[in-house]
Amino acid sequence: MYANGVRHFIDTNDFTKEELLDIVNLSLKIKKCIKEGYYPPLMKNKTLGMIFQQSSTRTRVSFETAMSQMGGHAQYLGPGMIQLGGHETIGDTGKVLSQLIDIVMSRVIAHQTVVDLAEACSIPVLNGMSDWNHPTQEIGDICTIVENLPRGKKLEDCKVVFAGDGTQVCASLGMICTKLGMKFVQYGPKGKWIQDNLEGLKALNPNGDYPDYIKIMEENCKVSGGSFEITDDREAVKGADFIYTDVWYGLYESEMSEEERIALFKDYQVNRELMQLGNIGCKFMHCLPATRGEDVTDEVADSDSSLCWDEAGNRLTAMRGLLVYFTQYQRENDTTDLRKEAVKEELEMFMDERGLI
Repeated sequence: MYANGVRHFIDTNDFTKEELLDIVNLSLKIKKCIKEGYYPPLMKNKTLGMIFQQSSTRTRVSFETAMSQMGGHAQYLGPGMIQLGGHETIGDTGKVLSQLIDIVMSRVIAHQTVVDLAEACSIPVLNGMSDWNHPTQEIGDICTIVENLPRGKKLEDCKVVFAGDGTQVCASLGMICTKLGMKFVQYGPKGKWIQDNLEGLKALNPNGDYPDYIKIMEENCKVSGGSFEITDDREAVKGADFIYTDVWYGLYESEMSEEERIALFKDYQVNRELMQLGNIGCKFMHCLPATRGEDVTDEVADSDSSLCWDEAGNRLTAMRGLLVYFTQYQRENDTTDLRKEAVKEELEMFMDERGLI
């Protein structure tokens, strides 16, 4: 998404396959540097504002750590701490933040909020999650898949099966997999397919802009050669290289009682039997938090096949890459080194004349 001459990260579908892989590869290269003990100061003197309308563990910690590791600073702007659509419009908040910080991450309830914020900001806005999608999660997921490709397979050869509820994580995974030319399957109960959940979002927020998941994936496949299937047929799990799941209660735990969700989703639990339907060496993924004993068994979550802990760590990998990519993308607006040296000299002279240094 472009707005005010700035590129934002609101939706992976705004990017080409090559651009998304550039972000992934940049993220992995920075990870390699830090693993070897070199912390590149790529965010030095930059400030990230983190807007949260919801509580978060992985998103908040990964962004704060990423900024610290690369020499920058993160400000936590939690619920009730700023005027986001309260006494001040979202547009005005965006204009103010653009004057005070270098980049914004926003984890919101309604997708329209992050879209409106990006339209108002003249600094990059990263979508930390909305009810429609979760693009930062998907960069971390692709980093994890790239690091764990089955021997002899390319990314385009891989089959990813999402088991369970068609959450925004499921939808985002389907959109990025099809963009990259992969095979994607949602294996879940009728009434909880991603398109069903999309209709639910539209009913709750009739004024919101919720693009159609199916149309997006169809267009992606035409370009990339990927494929997708949404089904309750267990046979569709066969041949999976990665089996992924999410919690069964979606965004809000009060949506469905424990008894109701177990009755609806019990056949879609990721357990030993489901994993055995995948290819030899099939890996397990989960965006976390997990409800052990519901969406996944302990046996799978803690097995050698589980990537969910590496995946959680790659949230940090992804955030580092995204922060650098979207701040460096604006480099043409920076002053030249010569100009920087001139203003530095001017400032030092001013302070010296007044005995301040």
